[in-house]
Order: sequence, then C-alpha cells, then structure tokens
Amino acid sequence: MTRSPATPLPPPKARRRLREAAALTQTQLATRVNVTRATIRAWESGRTAPRGRRREAYARLLKTLAEEDAARRTRSAPPPEPAPTPTPTPTPEPTTVLEPVSGPEKGSEPEPGPGSGSEPGSGSEPGSGSEPAPEHPALTPAQAFDALYEFSAPALVRQAYLLTGRRELARESVERAFQTAWERWPEVARDRDPVGWVRATAYEFALSPWQRFRPRHRQPEPPPADPGDRTLLNALLRLGPQHRRTLVLYDGVGLDLPETAAETEASTPAAANRLLHARETVAGRLPALADSRVLHQRLTELASAERLWAAKPTGVRKGGERRARFRTRAAIAFTVALIGATALTVRTAPTHYEPAVSPGVAVRGVPPRVAPGSLSEAERELRQKLRDRLQDGPERLEPRLE
Repeated sequence: MTRSPATPLPPPKARRRLREAAALTQTQLATRVNVTRATIRAWESGRTAPRGRRREAYARLLKTLAEEDAARRTRSAPPPEPAPTPTPTPTPEPTTVLEPVSGPEKGSEPEPGPGSGSEPGSGSEPGSGSEPAPEHPALTPAQAFDALYEFSAPALVRQAYLLTGRRELARESVERAFQTAWERWPEVARDRDPVGWVRATAYEFALSPWQRFRPRHRQPEPPPADPGDRTLLNALLRLGPQHRRTLVLYDGVGLDLPETAAETEASTPAAANRLLHARETVAGRLPALADSRVLHQRLTELASAERLWAAKPTGVRKGGERRARFRTRAAIAFTVALIGATALTVRTAPTHYEPAVSPGVAVRGVPPRVAPGSLSEAERELRQKLRDRLQDGPERLEPRLE
C-alpha cells in the first residue's frame, strides 16, 4: 500500500502575505480552517506543518486567496508600456552597510536547457532568422555559495555586532550560519530569500543564552572609541534580545513590519509594540535619535565605524565540512561504543538466579574456658566461711527462758 503525496503548500512567508493581502486576521483564518489561532501562527512561522484533512483545507483556502490576490493585482495594474532597449551597465555596489540590496537569489539561477549550451550543432545557422542564445555557464554549488557569502557576509557581521556588541562573536555567528547553510545548501539555494535564511540563523546563534557560559565571551571587549557610539551601543545592549532584534531588523536593515514579525516569530502587533518600546528606550538616553531616519543613520555609522572582518568563503566551507565530518565520526564512535557495551552486557549477564553462599569459617580446637577474675580478701573470707558451715551443718536452735 502506497501513501499519496502530501498537498503542496506555499512557504510560510507567502502564507502570511496571502492572509494579510486578503485583510484577514489569524483568528478569522483559523475559524475558516476550523483550527485555533495558535495553530495558524505556528503554520505561518514554519514551526509546524498541517497534515491530513487540515492540510488539504488550508491548501484550498490559500489557493483561493492567491487567485483573489492575482485578480486584484490584474485589475489595479497599469497598461504595459513599450520597454526601452536595455543598455548594459555595470551592476552598482550595495550602498548600505547593514543589508545588501535585494536582488536575484544567489545560487538559485536556473540551469541552462539542453539547447542553450555550447554543444556542437546547437547554435543557430547564419541566415536562419533566429538569434543565438547568450551563453550563461551554470554555477557549481561551491561557486554559488561563495557568491552569496561575499555578497552578504560583511553586512551580516555588522548586524550581529549591533546585536551583541562583540566583534568576535559577531564574526563567529555569521560563520556558523553560513556553515549551516552549506550543510543544507539544496534547501537554502531554492529559498526565495537565502540572505534572510542565513540572517535568521546568525541572529539565533548570536542571541543564544548559552553564549554567556563560554569562557572566551565572559571577558569584556574594548568599547567604541567615539563617546556617542559608545552611548548608542550601551543603549542597544540594555534592550531585551527580542526588542533589540526587532529594532535592528526594522530601523537598521530596513525590513517591513510583517517581514520583521515573521522573522522574529511574532505577530505584527507584537512586533510593532516591541519596536515602539525599543525606540522609546533608545530615545530616552539619546533624544536626538527619536526620528527613525536619524536612528537608521546612526546605526549605520556605528556598524561601519568598527573594524569588522569576515573570513574567506573557502575557509568557511572547509570549516563546515570539518565540523560535519567530526560530528559524523563522533556519532559513529558513540554508536559503536554503545553496541559494544550492549553486546558485552548481554554476553556476561547471568541467565538464571544463583543464591549467594556465605563463606565458611574454619574452627580449630575448643574455645578457651572463660574464668572469673581473682577474688578479693572479703570474697575469700566469705568463701571459706561457707565451706566450713557446709561441713558442720547449721546450728541448732534451742528455746531459752529470759
């Protein structure tokens, strides 16, 4: 008996976008699917996935919302204008130091088809009226990973520094995130936002509460040289981890509020409340940063003022591969040791109960007779008196007149 494949669903971010495009709350959507609001929240954050009939009902509802959204976009779209002839220009470098300019996903370019390569006989003949297709060599997974790393790693290190205030921890968090991405590269390469995938992983590692127990992170690092930067960094570190992360994502990176809420696994109202509280706290210590544009500029200046560096992509890939090999070998060694211990226990364990026999003690000769100690003078006199009376007998009692 074979199991039918599960109904496909859009990514968690797309589910949230479709619900908000239809102006539906999580409670309203939960009522239509006949589940709780917490279940819808878990489905939209990606923590859990629906199954069975609920998955089919959820998929049908999302399909309906997608069709309605496409219809609205078609009605509101302006008439197409004739596109001008494109002029090849060099791609500009990203201007912000907190987040690279969003563009086509690195590592997810489609591979050329069978007729688009440079095989003999695949090109068009002269005079046939068809232009030859441009050659786009497909990137290997390593090349795509290196391109993604070089594009986004410096900005992610600066963001992690704003979250932690530690230069070494920021660099290590980004490297660990990219190593995890390299281990799951097929999944990351197909993701709609690979930079966001790596960013979320780096933030989770940087803000992990276990970092405080590491000896290398217990020693304080030298603060920024500029007094204003030092005050701003202290104000950021006084915020809670979730408030700090929301502030960096919205005012530093420039994400929209729904995207910030989805990345922090919170609802949109909760993310808005965290952002307002974080802004009030920072403005309380630095009143000049009450304006969001000034705050964004100061965060950019703070992140770019520090001398932060990122390792080479080749070293990050090799480090991830070494960690994966070490974990694999450790798991194999532990499994072998567990199997050996189990086999030894089974081999040496008794098959039936044998009562314990107490050890015997050898007895030689007769124990010595225990005698009392020496008698005192009074005891000897009493003994002699008793002996004399036993020989003569007791005295005879006679009546007397008085």
